[in-house]
Amino acid sequence: MPDLLTIAAARRAFTTPEGKTFQALDGIDLTVGDGEFVTLLGPSGCGKTTLLRAIAGFEQIDSGSITLDGRDLTRLAPHQRPVNTVFQSYALFPHMTVARNVGYALEVRGMARSDRERWVADALDKVGLGDLGTRKPSQLSGGQRQRVALARAIVAEPRLLLLDEPLSALDRNLRQAMQIELKDLQHRLGIAFVFVTHDQEEALTMSDRIVVMRSGRIEQAGAPRDIFRRPATRFVAEFIGETNLFAGRVQNGTLVTDAGQRIDLPAGTPEGLATAVLRPTDFALGTSGIPGRVTRAVYLGADLHLHVAPDSGGPDIGVVARDAANAPRNGDRVTLAYDPASVHVMAGVA
Repeated sequence: MPDLLTIAAARRAFTTPEGKTFQALDGIDLTVGDGEFVTLLGPSGCGKTTLLRAIAGFEQIDSGSITLDGRDLTRLAPHQRPVNTVFQSYALFPHMTVARNVGYALEVRGMARSDRERWVADALDKVGLGDLGTRKPSQLSGGQRQRVALARAIVAEPRLLLLDEPLSALDRNLRQAMQIELKDLQHRLGIAFVFVTHDQEEALTMSDRIVVMRSGRIEQAGAPRDIFRRPATRFVAEFIGETNLFAGRVQNGTLVTDAGQRIDLPAGTPEGLATAVLRPTDFALGTSGIPGRVTRAVYLGADLHLHVAPDSGGPDIGVVARDAANAPRNGDRVTLAYDPASVHVMAGVA
């Protein structure tokens, strides 16, 4: 898909109350394709919200450039940019009806009432609220208020929609349902989304591409499966879901840790310092593999999360097993089997 948004060498520094300077954005290079769903993911303070605000125009970058459809937005005010933002708090006017909230920007712009009403009705229909236009925000559920904020953001048909953790205030079940609805809406609209979250599940569920940020820089960008299965750095491996890391030296196709643990690797793995990555779901309870003893068994319905202390020493290994009548319990001995082809190796990272 053609590039819609291009950010080049963007930098933004802030000064703390103590007089120290830190780089919120430290040379960011990023493109977003037309119609692409890109998620900025990372811990608090990594720069993801600053980057979103810079795209929206609420923050001015110190250097670099931001272009949309080939147009330089770098020094334009927020209202001059063909983008809209959905905020975490929704920021709805409590004294206005749903319809007037959605159409307020069109009203300020001077659009004729008949045209405005048609555009608002269309936006509300798209988010499934076509019959709630006369209600006030206080008369809606959290999920409905989130949809109103979305309708307000898409009513003017922006080229790019920015979303700053818009699902964080919802309970778990509603948040999961809204993840699917939001992705479906994005497909129907064909608008590029840039979504900010610190929730790995949201990023993996919704994104075409995930941008993992750390300390104002992009640690890795790629498709969700690539980020999860082939992390480029130890930080990404540990941040994206549960994982087991085995650091050591590769010798004859086997990684040997300092504790003496041996991990068989994919054929052709070069020798040298490396870290092997195995997700808890990569293990199965078998008869050959890594022997150890269960130190903790956590029941989670269909799944059983095990912590296994390997006989060779070293940190416990996390394993996800299916719950069964003969599932292991604390103190039981087990053998962890795995397919060497499923091991991801980060060369030079130990």
